[in-house]
Parts: sequence; structure tokens; C-alpha cells
Amino acid sequence: MKTYGNYIGGEWREPGTSGTFSVVNPATGETVAEVASATADDIRDSIDRAEAAMADWAAMPAIERSHILRRAAAIMMGRVDELAEILTREQGKPLAQAKGEIAYGCGFIDWFAEEGRRAYGTTIPASVPDKRIVVVKQPIGISVAITPWNFPSVQLLRKLGAALAAGCPMIAKPAELTPLSSLEIARAFDEAGLPKGVFSVVCAAEPYEFTDIIMADPRVRAVSFTGSTEVGKLLMRRGADHVKKVSLELGGQAPTIVFEDADLDVVVAETMASKFRNMGQTCVSVNRIYVHESIIDELATRMQLAMSQLEVGDGLHPNSTVGPLVEPAAVEKVERHVADAIAKGARVLQGGKRASGTDLKSDQFFEPTLLVGVDESMQVMQEETFGPVAPLVPFSDEKDVVARANGTPYGLSAYLFTRDINRAIRVTEALEFGTIGVNDSTFSAVQAPFGGFKESGLGREGGFLGLDEFMEYKFISIGNVR
Repeated sequence: MKTYGNYIGGEWREPGTSGTFSVVNPATGETVAEVASATADDIRDSIDRAEAAMADWAAMPAIERSHILRRAAAIMMGRVDELAEILTREQGKPLAQAKGEIAYGCGFIDWFAEEGRRAYGTTIPASVPDKRIVVVKQPIGISVAITPWNFPSVQLLRKLGAALAAGCPMIAKPAELTPLSSLEIARAFDEAGLPKGVFSVVCAAEPYEFTDIIMADPRVRAVSFTGSTEVGKLLMRRGADHVKKVSLELGGQAPTIVFEDADLDVVVAETMASKFRNMGQTCVSVNRIYVHESIIDELATRMQLAMSQLEVGDGLHPNSTVGPLVEPAAVEKVERHVADAIAKGARVLQGGKRASGTDLKSDQFFEPTLLVGVDESMQVMQEETFGPVAPLVPFSDEKDVVARANGTPYGLSAYLFTRDINRAIRVTEALEFGTIGVNDSTFSAVQAPFGGFKESGLGREGGFLGLDEFMEYKFISIGNVR
């Protein structure tokens, strides 16, 4: 068992007066590592170190910053097997998915290494002949990333790549359940030659002290958060005191609409990929599956067969396709949602309870579950289940199902399946979601901007808009040219 210190100002800091906290493997209940819990002085020092490094990092030519980012990505890809095992041990997802997450995250580092070289300004025609108008982009300043436990590598790398490429130092606070991946990322950037102070990873058993200090410090100019809508709203309120730029990727309640002309082979393959990736613990996971009444029985039969072939087990086992949920509270929530649905008239076609077996060493596994006879009164339709539960809901009318899909305060992602291009255009334009897949549930791409509508967030991560979350636009008017 390893003990990790915090990475602050380019140095590894041993545990202080706040002691350590344990990181537990959800598949076995075993302690994977002990991690130093940052003190208030550690948190303040990370800001001081970022401030000291900020000017030189912002002034470094973009191509030199790009070289450092690329070296870090290469180091991580050279260790992908080791990093994937660490990720699986702390979070639970199958090893193949962990490897995919690291490769995808490194793709963001490579993408932003190039985008940072293209942070172009603009010359605008002036209103009079003796003036010139120029708009330039400049780094916003010290940035903070607060990341969740479900994708501990990619969620940090997507934010970190954009911030560093824009010329901003970043302080990261990973989720207390899964801090090891972030600390290993810090190790890779340290070896790549990132200047001291430009990146710090601050771990804390209790996040509130970190948030209080960060949000109260006027030197922190940008905060990028991925997590619950409730916490996102709190950060917005706290950020108002110093008018910080707050970027939020929050909860989802993703609908899928399966029209009567859909290719059911595609529907099953894509829906399974979305619903059971990371055990359903993704913000873009299919949560509500609306199926035209003429095909719902056939789709239920096909999905039941596909789900029966999934293998529940420790993510380190090569045959496992569904690992454990991350903590006991997560399993309890899934149980409540399934019990509520059954009490209100739903039927279980597959699964429906905690998984058990001689090979399972913890009680945090839940069987892939298929529910039919579901309606909007049930919790699975009103709350984000964040687990391996697929509820099927019948519909008959296009306008009605679009209204039902939109009938949520969330607007992160949605999916629809049809062979009618006119319908596809009509429905995608009517759906109130930031990311929509048409006959596609695996739409993640480093070159595309990702984010939500309504209470699912503010701003966009990745793609051609990703740098803007960490940059300011400066308008310069130059007179007396002639």
C-alpha cells in the first residue's frame, strides 16, 4: 500500500497536521492507498505558487508550452497499463474502459497543445481612418479544476489541457474517492518539465475548506467544476463575490427516443454502450428510454438478451463488463429507484437486485436491470439514477415524446433513433439539450465542444471553444495612426 503526498508548487508534500485519508477499492473493500489531506496552509500555498509562476507561464511562447503538454501526454501513454490499473482499483470500472479513458484524456492534451498555438486575435475595421482596432486573447489567470470520481483522469485532463495551453496555471482538487489518477497525472507533467507552480494537485478528505479558501481568494479568476447541480449552484453564488468565471458541467437526465422506423440492431448496440459504460455512472448515460409503442415489446426482448450476456465482476478481471458501483451510497440509491418503480407498477425483466457470487468480494455490485411498465411518476424518470438500470417507456406521438423528453430541468445530452432524416432534423432542433446523438450514443470527441443547457451547466469543454473558458478578450483601440 502506497502513501501519496499532495503535489504543490512542483513539490511532493508529505502528510501534515490534517493526516491522511484512505482510498478504497470498491470491488474488494481493500484500502488501495493513503493520501495526504491538505491543510489550509497547503491550499493557500498552492495559490501563492500559482501566482508566482503565472507571468512566466503566460509569457512562454505557445509552441514551447505545446512541447511540454505533448511530452506529458507521451509519458502517460507510455504508462497506460499502469495508470489504467490504478484507475480501476480506485474507481471500479473495467480495465479496458480505464485504458480508453486515459487515451481519450491524453487526446485532449494533444488537442489543446495545438489549439494553444492558434489562439488568434482579430483586427477590426475602425470607424475613422486614423485608428486601428485590435482584439487579442490573454490568459484569464489562476484557474481551479474541481473534478468528480466517475472519470477521474479524463475530467482533469480536459480542463488541464485547455488551461495550460491558454497560459493559465491550474490548481486541481480531485474527488476524495478517486484522487490517485490526478496525482499520477501530476507526476507525468512534473517529469515532462512543467515549471514549478504551474500545476498543483490538492487532495482533501473534506472539500469544504478547499472551496472556502479558493472562492474567497480574488487571485483565483476561473473555476471549472464537474459534479452535481446542487454544488454547481453553490459555486456560482460564491463566485459572484469576486465575479469569477465559473464553468459548470452538471447533472443530466438523458432521454433516448426510439422511433418506429429505427434500426433495432443499432438501437440495442448503442443504448447498451451508453447505459452500461462505467456501470451507468456517467452524466451522459441513457436514463429514460422512450420507445414507440409498436416496437417496445421487441426492443425489450432484444435488450433483455443483450443484458443477460453482460458479466458483472471486478474491473481487473479481463472478462468483466460491469464493475462495482463506487460506494455503498451509490448502490443504495439504485436500490431505492428500482424499489420505487416496482411499487408503482413497473416490472423487472432482467436483474433488479445486488449481484452476488463467490467471485464478488464486496456488496457494491448491482445486476444490469431492465424495467418495463415505467411512467413519469417513478424516481427513475425524475432523478439521475447513476447506475445500471434501463427503464423502457412507451410513446405514440412525436410532439408528445419531445415534450416529455424536455420535461426536466436538465439539458446535458439526449439521443434519438430514426431512419427519417427530416424527423431527425426536426427532433434535434426541438430537444433542449447541449449534446445530441442521432443513431449514435458514443459521440465523445476531443475536437467537439461539450456542455449542457438549463441546469446542466455553463460553458463548453473541449473542441474549438475549450480555450475560451480560460481566456479573456482584450479590445485595443490605437489612435493617431496617420
